[in-house]
Amino acid sequence: MLKTLPRLWLISDERNDAELEAALHRLPRGSGFIYRHYHLGDAERLHRFRTLRRIARGQGHTIILSDSALTATEWGADGIYGPPRSLWPRRRGLLHLATAHDLHEIGLANRLGADAVLLSPVFATRSHPDGDVLGPARFRLLARQSQVPVIALGGMDANRASALDWSRWAAIDGLS
Repeated sequence: MLKTLPRLWLISDERNDAELEAALHRLPRGSGFIYRHYHLGDAERLHRFRTLRRIARGQGHTIILSDSALTATEWGADGIYGPPRSLWPRRRGLLHLATAHDLHEIGLANRLGADAVLLSPVFATRSHPDGDVLGPARFRLLARQSQVPVIALGGMDANRASALDWSRWAAIDGLS
């Protein structure tokens, strides 16, 4: 298990795929990388993961897979990412990052023993520009209910993380 949880996380997506190699090199050493790539078929997804894993490992990054614990273990990821219920039963040796959007999901992540929670969307995102957002005040209110570290997600970039005064954050577009 990891001794420290990275503060900065890059999340993969179809729209940032072409930039991922460069983005992984730009991240501070020891950052986190969450690989999703739902748009690819199984064989292509594994091939792309291996390419990005090699770069991420070379930079000392933590690598999280949005998939099952079994697949994460087989593929050589450090952990798994998804809705709280999708992360269990717990798999020893894997980091468990739960997604949360409300108090119920934070409570579930607490009860099921997540290692961290990605709470979103803090701000409007490129993928959902008109969607509901938490905003800074509600984000902080919900984050206080978490028993584990909270990673801010949704419309995040370095400027917004600074304005939010939140040390742990993740982005798709904001780091690509």
